[in-house]
Amino acid sequence: MNKIHGGNFAIGNMARALVLTLMAFMVTGLAAAQTDAAADSLVKFKGGIGVIPVTGVGANGVVNLNVVRGVNPGAPWRIADLQAVISPVGHIKVVGRGLLLASGNGLGTNARQSVHATLFCGPAASSSSSLPGVPLAADGDFVIDDFLSPPPPVPCDSPVLLIRNAGGVWFAAGIPNLADGQK
Repeated sequence: MNKIHGGNFAIGNMARALVLTLMAFMVTGLAAAQTDAAADSLVKFKGGIGVIPVTGVGANGVVNLNVVRGVNPGAPWRIADLQAVISPVGHIKVVGRGLLLASGNGLGTNARQSVHATLFCGPAASSSSSLPGVPLAADGDFVIDDFLSPPPPVPCDSPVLLIRNAGGVWFAAGIPNLADGQK
């Protein structure tokens, strides 16, 4: 009887060791997956800038529009916060907060707009967009979780992220997260 009890004890120890080993592999794998996901980003943006449609007036009286990479500005808009991550295969996740109209009778509203993201890597001709647009919540919040078409080039030189409406004008821009060593 002691022999059977001793055998069960040994089997129990082996089972515990196996469970602990499997748990160690799972924790290690999870940590590696999280590290790979963070390292697998092509470009990140932290913070946002609302559009100011005019950069000034020339000496000849001509208004200078705030055109970015060939994209015309919308009316003045403000954004409270923006976070974005784009992967090398073109997956884009943008979380925006408080994108609201900053002028006119619709001041402080979402103006019933839907938005999409456009990433530029280099000159204006090298853009990738998410489609279709997502509607802004009443408070201007939005989430874009999509794939850019076409996928962006790797590496993405001089990244610019614009938040645009269906008409193509830009409302907000992401601020590149240079803390992560981006160019």
